Amino acid sequence: MDAVASCATAAAPGDRAPQPALVRDLGRQPYAPVWHAMQRFTDARTDATRDELWVVEHDPVFTLGQAGKDEHVLAPGDIPVLHVDRGGQVTYHGPGQLVIYPLLQLRRLGIGVRDYVCRIEQAIIDTLGDWNIGAERLDGAPGVYVGGAKVAALGIRVRRGCTFHGLSFNVAMDLEPFRRINPCGYQGLQVTSVVDLGGPSGMAAVTPVLLGHLARQFGLALEPAAELPDLTDAA
Repeated sequence: MDAVASCATAAAPGDRAPQPALVRDLGRQPYAPVWHAMQRFTDARTDATRDELWVVEHDPVFTLGQAGKDEHVLAPGDIPVLHVDRGGQVTYHGPGQLVIYPLLQLRRLGIGVRDYVCRIEQAIIDTLGDWNIGAERLDGAPGVYVGGAKVAALGIRVRRGCTFHGLSFNVAMDLEPFRRINPCGYQGLQVTSVVDLGGPSGMAAVTPVLLGHLARQFGLALEPAAELPDLTDAA
């Protein structure tokens, strides 16, 4: 079954009451402290821990997933390369890219990993649709594409039924660093951004729309949190 068909059969959130979830806006941050804070949050959480979504814009960095091959990093130059514990191959994070890390307990939401991926992709597709940008999935290549060019990437990890890592959505960024890698392990894969597709250029315009679609997909009642997580990088 291809990605489109399997996602088409995913169950709707249903009629249950929305689950509360905190949204933490981290602003612009280096990658490693946020990654390690996600690990600590996931390791420490219990069944009573409220789900959270972390919104962040990263300093320039290439990240390689657990199965990532160094050969897909062609010419990093002055951009650091980090080996991390998510799925997937290599991708780039940088200013102008919206990154959201859903820290969710799948059992509480009544969904599995495949459904989780489908719902994230659908939220991104619906967000682009709000600006009349037609987007789609591609069989065997997680993420969201417009005209064959990738506009959003997924890299997830599930530990004890709880998710961390998440999605990166190219809003209005310098795409040149993607030419220094084989994005997501695909040689010659084209990459695009929301602004290049005729959408808005500001993170402030895109972020609440994507958060709203994520909330609908997962049946969440979002509440902004005033505090940042502990980003002391002791890992």
